[in-house]
Amino acid sequence: MTNYRVGVDIGGTFTDIVLMDVNGGVLTKKISSSVDNYAQAIVDGLAEVFEANGLTGQDVLEVLHGTTVASNAILEHKGAKTGLIGTKGFRDVLEIRNLRMPRLYDLNWEKPAPLVERYLRLVVDERINTKGEIVNALDRSEAEAVIDRLLGENVEVIAISLINSFANPKHEQILKEIIQRKAPDLPVCISFDVLPEIKEYERTSTTVINAYLLPIVSHYLKNLQSEFADASITAPLLLMQSNGGLMTAEAASRLPCNIVESGPAGGVVGGYAFGDKVGLKNIITFDMGGTTAKASLIENGEYSRSLEFQVGGGILTGSRLMTGSGYLLKVPAIDLAEVGAGGGSIIWIDAGGSIQIGPQSAGANPGPVCYDIGGTDPTVTDANVILGYLNQEYLVGGELKIDASLSHQIFEKSIAIPTGLSIEHAAYGAHQIAISNMIRAIRAVSSERGRDPRQYAMVPFGGNGPLFAAGMARELQMKQIVVPPSPGLFSSFGLLYADVEHHYSRTVQRVVREMDPSSLTGVWKTLEDQARKQLKIDGFSANQMHFRRSANMHYKGQIFELTVPAPDGTFDANKITELEEAFGQEHERTYGHRAGPEEPVEIVNAQLIGMGVPDRPRIPKRITAERRGPSGKLPNRRAYFGPEVGWLDTPVIHRADLSEPLSGPCIVEEYDATCLIPPGAKANLDQNGNIIIEL
Repeated sequence: MTNYRVGVDIGGTFTDIVLMDVNGGVLTKKISSSVDNYAQAIVDGLAEVFEANGLTGQDVLEVLHGTTVASNAILEHKGAKTGLIGTKGFRDVLEIRNLRMPRLYDLNWEKPAPLVERYLRLVVDERINTKGEIVNALDRSEAEAVIDRLLGENVEVIAISLINSFANPKHEQILKEIIQRKAPDLPVCISFDVLPEIKEYERTSTTVINAYLLPIVSHYLKNLQSEFADASITAPLLLMQSNGGLMTAEAASRLPCNIVESGPAGGVVGGYAFGDKVGLKNIITFDMGGTTAKASLIENGEYSRSLEFQVGGGILTGSRLMTGSGYLLKVPAIDLAEVGAGGGSIIWIDAGGSIQIGPQSAGANPGPVCYDIGGTDPTVTDANVILGYLNQEYLVGGELKIDASLSHQIFEKSIAIPTGLSIEHAAYGAHQIAISNMIRAIRAVSSERGRDPRQYAMVPFGGNGPLFAAGMARELQMKQIVVPPSPGLFSSFGLLYADVEHHYSRTVQRVVREMDPSSLTGVWKTLEDQARKQLKIDGFSANQMHFRRSANMHYKGQIFELTVPAPDGTFDANKITELEEAFGQEHERTYGHRAGPEEPVEIVNAQLIGMGVPDRPRIPKRITAERRGPSGKLPNRRAYFGPEVGWLDTPVIHRADLSEPLSGPCIVEEYDATCLIPPGAKANLDQNGNIIIEL
């Protein structure tokens, strides 16, 4: 019996499946996502791989999964009917928010509606101060009346977030106990369990989102595990978190707020591992699929994490200077910028007669017009078919038939005639607009953070990433592009590199130099004990447990914090000085200055990552991927490179054909992606099978 680890990433258009054995042998499958039942595409795809390779469910060692179930539930407002219990005077914290606006001068902009309607937001007359002291005790009879009102409204889950409960959760725990007594099967989320940190809106919003998603994600995972059982797959199911670590299905069912950006995180983890393997420390990952495009920065061999992010309220357009468009989640996440531009993005004409792209997408169903399965709107994929960049007869190695004539017909009718442009000029214009839109994501993680993209290599992946990479890199004056093997399945590969992680935090809010070193030691010991307990449940031994400390800090009086590494071991005066100095350096790096040594530095939150690392490497040193798609010499085809160059007879080649350096134009066709090497660019394969494009 051969044991396979399985990586499954669900996108808006395709579901990508990768199976890897202990010797590095790889099997792959790309299948259209089943939007109404995401589990179905996974089961169907695995069944096809099993049948083609003589495998059964017993050959699966573990399943690693990146999913959009949580994010889609928020975007589509299809979460559970949620009740919220807060402290008297704080009923409307979800509507007041934090007064951030994504568009400062747009008087018509409206905040997204709270996930909990006002009639389901109730309060109790209680109060705990910031020191954890009970100022006004919770009245049990009042608490029971409030709970009865919510139960009478047939809520599916209840969230509880009381003022200052991060310092003392007693009242939240009493409310939870009453609910469990009155409705034993009703899910309950208290903020102390979800986010025991200061900041009322952030804590409440995160707790509400966790509750809103809990029944949805729990049902999805139970259904998926049931489908697996029917297919004789009894292996553990692990979910990718937004922070780039894995968590068990059981943990994800309790804390679904941690998997909202599950899908995009896998690609960045893969980029991190890929950069480490090929010796690239500074890279910009670019992931373009059928619905969205995402960028992230890996600097000095480490990907960056954000302390919070927003989901919903429209797709993030790439600027970090304007926030507040969606629902805030204060959980660690890989820092991503996202725009609504993918192969399925719809091309349309605005009221001024200009060509626009997205954020609406045709998705997998009805899909681009050339798929001939019901699509009626021109898409970016249709434009690329017209330009000759994509195969005129099929995609996905021949598994997806396309009709190029349909792309020409819809473009002529909907875009070319209304704009007075030729079909190829209109399609090229759409392609360039898509490039311009996606560049916003790259600038959001680079130039807006004081990083020069010219100093980084681009690593593109996703089904459409390598197709657009060269055009984007030229606009940004980036010199090198590195396209990994199987780029269209790269996010699934990334899942296979990830380790199990659990993130813990606790509010401290003290001036560091005024603290007893033993109290700091005690804070992190408490967090480490929590991590050890959970990792033991996950099946890791003591020597497989690794811990990483960090701290959220600011100068006393500041509102926003910076995250810095915290020293390991027992704290003393020297380590306190070391912690202060780390903050000073990070403040200067971020803002260009630091205060004098007399300025008190405050630690707001202590944080810890507990990692479960197996004894043997998760990925073998050598990986052998199966060859998919047509073999032999591929026919040339005409491709359009803009009005200045026009149509060129362009070689269509396999990746292996780049063992000898070639100059563009040429098109590399693979099972899972197409890579465009434009005129003037040079490309070759390195020793690891990566396409290196020099501009």
